[in-house]
Amino acid sequence: GKRKSWSTSVMYDSDESEGSDILVRKVSAKRRCILDDDEGSEERQPDKTRPTENVSTSRKQKVLAKLKELVRQSAARRSCSSANCEDSNSEAPVEEEPLCQLPPMPSEGSETDSSSIKDFIVEEDEDNNDDDDDIDNTEQTKISDTFSCITSILYLSRCDHYVHFKRIVKAFLINAIDDAFLSSLYDGTRQKKYAQDMLLSLHYLDDRFIQPRLENLICRSRWKDRYKERVDCYPDVRISLRNTKNMSCQACEMKRCCKFSVLLSGRLYNSKTLQVDDFMSDDKQVLKVGVVCANRTRVYHNLKHFKYKLYMDCSSVAELDGVEDEPVKDTVERLFSHLEDSGWIQKKYNDLEDYMEDADSFQEEK
Repeated sequence: GKRKSWSTSVMYDSDESEGSDILVRKVSAKRRCILDDDEGSEERQPDKTRPTENVSTSRKQKVLAKLKELVRQSAARRSCSSANCEDSNSEAPVEEEPLCQLPPMPSEGSETDSSSIKDFIVEEDEDNNDDDDDIDNTEQTKISDTFSCITSILYLSRCDHYVHFKRIVKAFLINAIDDAFLSSLYDGTRQKKYAQDMLLSLHYLDDRFIQPRLENLICRSRWKDRYKERVDCYPDVRISLRNTKNMSCQACEMKRCCKFSVLLSGRLYNSKTLQVDDFMSDDKQVLKVGVVCANRTRVYHNLKHFKYKLYMDCSSVAELDGVEDEPVKDTVERLFSHLEDSGWIQKKYNDLEDYMEDADSFQEEK
């Protein structure tokens, strides 16, 4: 027969069997459509790319199914391994909980993990053309990236919020004895694993717990920048009910029925190292505000200065200890164990959760 090469896209329908549905398919320009002029019929040679596409799709579905099964098995194994994970009821030491490192690859001796990983190795057919090889390689890369992403998320989710909080308490106890500890964390001087874990937990507290809620409280308010800066600078606040007065609220500068007095005081401090600045240490600010701004001030101030207040409480514990001539590490471990056993750390963590819940549920100002 004579073969014709088409330079443009071809539309064809298949009616070779009775009662069959009409199928319309657009053939790529670089594919060849074969006609047999000698038989005088419109019969075409079957499209050779279609079985390949079906095989590729089937293989992709199988790999994705195995991916899900592997993730499920991996999560089950982790949940059963009490030595490597710590939940809110765990008594394991905080240093044993790794942070933000990808889980180790299975060893060659692990038959279960090895067979699971082998499920993701897809052998290529030798007779596939170059185009099909490129497509399959791309699919394998995407599947591998997805697997790594899911595994990382599962691993990081093991780091319970309470684990981060206990690391922070321990860091504050160390800094209460050695006041240069936090500074050395942030300037990168300390590179040991325990120090890096503490630094990551401090960032976690700031970036995940506190700062997003503070920004949400501000963007939904009518506070003026000057009032926000005052609340940010003073770590102590006292809000009291006073005589009602119709006036401009000193927080939002809107005409309000102002009956609350906000007294701001305390020394300015560094938000990271928590070192205080004694400049104008006795300075105070008294502001008259409406009921909504008074409530927002309470919620905002509790979160904004929670870390500093927690550090001051840890410093008080260390000062009251009275034990001398003891290595810093031993002192910190002893104090930390006492605070944990007495429920002090859990209570402080519950306070933080209450403050976050107050911020999340605060209504938008009308």
